[in-house]
Amino acid sequence: MSQTHNQNEECIICGQHLEYLQHDELMQCSLCGREEYSKTRCVNGHYVCNECHINGIDAIINICMNEDSSDPIHILDKIMSQDFCHMHGPEHHIIAGAALLTAYRNSGGKIDLEAGLHEMIKRGSEVPGGICGFWGACGAGISAGIFIAIISDSNPLAIEPFRLANSMTSKSLDAIGRVGGPRCCKRDSFLSLLAAVEFVRENFGVKMQTHEFTCSYSHKNNQCIGTRCPFYASGVNK
Repeated sequence: MSQTHNQNEECIICGQHLEYLQHDELMQCSLCGREEYSKTRCVNGHYVCNECHINGIDAIINICMNEDSSDPIHILDKIMSQDFCHMHGPEHHIIAGAALLTAYRNSGGKIDLEAGLHEMIKRGSEVPGGICGFWGACGAGISAGIFIAIISDSNPLAIEPFRLANSMTSKSLDAIGRVGGPRCCKRDSFLSLLAAVEFVRENFGVKMQTHEFTCSYSHKNNQCIGTRCPFYASGVNK
């Protein structure tokens, strides 16, 4: 179960903290009424399905299609600053890869960005929330692998694209695992992007940019790990 304090909003319905169950239970989405099985709910019983949690699709496409930066961290931070993006949630399974696709295109990578974004949204939306702890594969890390799969035209029968996509996911998950938990969708997304920038430079010859930065979201995170996070700015965000 999650932490029992309520420093910041966790449930997007009532603001109370979340609890994680060991086994699936049938939940009804508090926003749309859809019923589905999940291990996550708030202590007041509210549940929000992935589709309702990810409600900024048009904004993601608009930001990315009008962005000229070759720095995926900059692009991701711009998307994260939008109202639809919560501190944690499955929207990060889309926006990490979307930022990479945009920066890749802006760095000279050959891709139909709009088509790539729609594919990223489709695939990323299928990655459920909470799998970082339940499956051992953070959705932000998977998002980086989806990004590589898209730009390399990977499929289950491919040879080199198959290797590249799985290697990218592996490198992102390794970076995430080395820092450890509890989960932080912001931290894990940043780690995935940095791993992807290096990977793309080595394997595709496309040089995306990055910049030195510190996290501006830690004060919103009830489970922030502080100085264990490579992006934490002591005394600034807390």
